[in-house]
Amino acid sequence: MRKSDSLTGNFDWILFAVYCILTLMGVATVYSTAFNEEHPHLLDFSQKYGKQVIWVLFSLFLGLLVFLIDSDIYKKFSIPIYAFTLVLLVVVLFMPAVNGAHAWLGIGSMGIQPAEFAKIGTAILLARFLSSINLKQQNIQTVLIANGIIIIPMILILLQPDAGTFVVFTSFLFVMYREGVTYDPLLLKLVNAIPGVKFRETWVGSHFIPILFVLIFLSVATLLISNQTIELSFLPGVQIAGIYGMFFFLFLFILLGYFFMRAIFPKRQRRRALIISVIALVLATILTGTVNVAFQKLASHQKDRIELVLGLKEDPDGDDYNRNRAMAAVGSGGFSGKGYRKASVSSVESNHVPESETDFIFCPFAEEWGFLGSIVLVGLYLFMLLRIVIIAERQRSTFNRVYAYAVAMILFYHFAINIGMNIEFAPVIGIPLPFFSYGGSSMMSFSIMMFILLKLDSQRKDVLG
Repeated sequence: MRKSDSLTGNFDWILFAVYCILTLMGVATVYSTAFNEEHPHLLDFSQKYGKQVIWVLFSLFLGLLVFLIDSDIYKKFSIPIYAFTLVLLVVVLFMPAVNGAHAWLGIGSMGIQPAEFAKIGTAILLARFLSSINLKQQNIQTVLIANGIIIIPMILILLQPDAGTFVVFTSFLFVMYREGVTYDPLLLKLVNAIPGVKFRETWVGSHFIPILFVLIFLSVATLLISNQTIELSFLPGVQIAGIYGMFFFLFLFILLGYFFMRAIFPKRQRRRALIISVIALVLATILTGTVNVAFQKLASHQKDRIELVLGLKEDPDGDDYNRNRAMAAVGSGGFSGKGYRKASVSSVESNHVPESETDFIFCPFAEEWGFLGSIVLVGLYLFMLLRIVIIAERQRSTFNRVYAYAVAMILFYHFAINIGMNIEFAPVIGIPLPFFSYGGSSMMSFSIMMFILLKLDSQRKDVLG
């Protein structure tokens, strides 16, 4: 295998430049948000902005070390790297709780969050596994292993509990969908176990992600309908209350689907339409029932968050205070903003927006720079994501391509959910804005993730497989 003659011969300076711009903008925003008149110097390490500078410099140092390592190392040592992150996820469960979660490893402000680094380990091992198998000859074992790589850290993260990172791990499902991982072998095994049923193929497993969106839609519809009483206009005086209304609509919808399939299927396959409809009805009923029961068993504050997001209740000065204040801060910036260090609603002094330098850092930025500045920031993130996709598509190595798409999806999740939290489009689940929010663990993990990608891409012409 021939290696590049120049260390930075194929280095993607465009992606690196965007990374640097976002990082500098983040430091500037943290400085503005957490500014203390008694400690005005940016390099005052007793303040959050001084600590953020340390984290940025240390992250760049780690990034340089990562870039100096030969790209083959990540593939060869993917299993030890993944196993090490799992060990950290187990150890952290025995550490003292911080803000109700066993997510921090260390002492006080010097702690790190292993879950942030578990994303890297999972991305590397998933890339190695998918690059080592023939996706045209998948079987139950390959499907279970690929999903197991993702599910194991998700379970450990859920035990902390860290709902935000748990959600981010579902981004790997889109990566597998892009690479053509199908659940057909597993589904065929289950379906063909039914007496009298014999399927040679199924499109369900190959279209898992679209079906996942349908499941999410059904879950949301379940929560919305189960809290209301439905009146049937075509049956005067008849009402269906709660979850039974959802079951009624599922039955009607799938019944219509059955008659549609019966009309388009050849006569010899009409029995298949009936089987598909029955299976769909059973699965949909199980799903809606499970969602409803699970929702009832949630803690009260978790129920409140879901109901607030779905618009089932309003509590602007209580449980929805964070999102309400965040939206007020974003709106107060207007078209062009109030100017740098002139944020009032989202400043640390006002304390109207909790965690304004971490999870809600978009608020002070939007308040200072307004709609125009927000468009620029969103544009930079979208450009970064597009650049990573371009990098992924130009890889000759499957390992490199899968890893690149994993990075793109992780960053997209963080970007979309964090911005959504700030503008009332998403629940508050504690997800930092990449390269922007205050925090050492997120800055280091995102930087390491990015520099691994830059290293893999720099040797893309020399690597196959």
